[in-house]
Amino acid sequence: MNLNWTLIGQSITFLVFAWACYKFIWPLLIGAMDERAKLISEGIENAEQARRDLEDASSKVDEVMRDARADAQALVDQARTQAASMIEDAKKDAENEGERIRETARADVVQEANRARESLRAEVAELALSGAERILESGIDRAQHTELLDKLASEL
Repeated sequence: MNLNWTLIGQSITFLVFAWACYKFIWPLLIGAMDERAKLISEGIENAEQARRDLEDASSKVDEVMRDARADAQALVDQARTQAASMIEDAKKDAENEGERIRETARADVVQEANRARESLRAEVAELALSGAERILESGIDRAQHTELLDKLASEL
């Protein structure tokens, strides 16, 4: 008989324990599991959103990089054009300066040649006067010689 009353007592204790677990512990476990499922679901949603944001950011970075490369290429092209223009301007300036120097040199040469001619005329006149004076010391006076030589010098 002990076995029967023991079995019945254990069954009643088990039923009381099961009812207490169902009434007090089970809602807490279900709440914790629901909370955990909610956290996992939110984590998955956040991960998906982060992946989408990463893809958007990656595409924006690619677009910004393309724009930056295009801008850099435009700046390089502009710099090359500006450098070519500066070189061309420098060449023109150098050519103009060279032409100016040549013209100045030509003018100096012409001026120097004219001075040399005048100097040579004066020397030739002086030599001619001196020579003629020696030859004709007795026949013509100095004033007539000078007049004659001036005419001769102007003809030269």
